[in-house]
Amino acid sequence: MEATLTFLGTGTSMGVPTLGCDCAVCTSAVSPHGDPRNRRTRPSIRLDYNNHTVLVDTGPDFHAQAIRENIRHVDAVLYTHGHADHVLGFDDLRPLSFRVKGDMPIYADDATASSLERIFEYTFRKEDRYPTSAQVEIHRIDPTPGAGVDLFGACFRRVPVTHGREEITGYRFGNAAYLTDMSDIPPESIPLLQNLDVLILDALRRDPHPSHSHLDKSVALVDQLKPSRAFFTHMSHDLDHATTEAELPPHVRLAYDGLKITFEIAPETAA
Repeated sequence: MEATLTFLGTGTSMGVPTLGCDCAVCTSAVSPHGDPRNRRTRPSIRLDYNNHTVLVDTGPDFHAQAIRENIRHVDAVLYTHGHADHVLGFDDLRPLSFRVKGDMPIYADDATASSLERIFEYTFRKEDRYPTSAQVEIHRIDPTPGAGVDLFGACFRRVPVTHGREEITGYRFGNAAYLTDMSDIPPESIPLLQNLDVLILDALRRDPHPSHSHLDKSVALVDQLKPSRAFFTHMSHDLDHATTEAELPPHVRLAYDGLKITFEIAPETAA
């Protein structure tokens, strides 16, 4: 079963251009003569397959991303973790949730689900609930590495990754994996990332960072895991698109907002 993956956003938590910055990459991002691939909104992806649409994360730019990509229906949302750049577009799901029969299913690990329930308390309260709150139902995913969520003929498997001092959730779906906001991959996750066609990795900047992978480390992880194709995301204004991509092997590319790729989402080639 073929799926189309759209990068809704590929930027860091501050976005590119970064407010108040006049560096070459930020200037290029908004200049009519610059590189539009340097314009990076907050990171998330859209998956379309089997006549369904599934999102991974809804950041603060989700409204604009949804308009840009003409998202008119969402069947489910999975979350990686509860940081602002990954969840603050949750409320923009409201009108889309009204188009779903029943409640839109939301999937997150326990810590992320608790953050959503706290930040958007008015959505989840049982009494005195605002009548036009999003119609959603939150599901806490099994924390076991490799535990699966079955959605519309595909299985989304939890791939734990390290994000600084936290463990957060990456996902494998079919022969693709999405590992945003990771500084390292723990040993128990390595077997879950074998025989990939597509690997999407955090690559924040050139210099090491305490809670994100940097360019050289992400290239080394690609060499270790050996996917057919790799795409880097969650990038800051430290990485100019054209200059950086020219340094990379042909099978490793920088993602950019609006990029679409196709892959097989089911059946899986590895558990």
